[in-house]
Amino acid sequence: MPRPFTPKVVTASALIEGDVIYLTADDTWSRDLSRAEIITDEAHAQLRLLHAERQANELVGAYLADVAPGAGGPQPTHFREDFRRRGPSNYPHGKQEAV
Repeated sequence: MPRPFTPKVVTASALIEGDVIYLTADDTWSRDLSRAEIITDEAHAQLRLLHAERQANELVGAYLADVAPGAGGPQPTHFREDFRRRGPSNYPHGKQEAV
């Protein structure tokens, strides 16, 4: 029996800067997870992922990441995604310092 589909966001890394980016409902990319489009339909998720993968001039490594809807937007359900949204951990400055 297949597992039920859980909410997802499309995420990737920006090609030039390397920052984690998320696909928004209006087809733009944001570095803020709270602006990401929460996808609840498996077929729609596959279409959005294909849309992202065609943007090789802007990003690399697009994939679907599990999230849970929250009051402030999508929240990661896996520690890897929580870690990715904070940025590199080998610098004492940047996004991870503010969290």
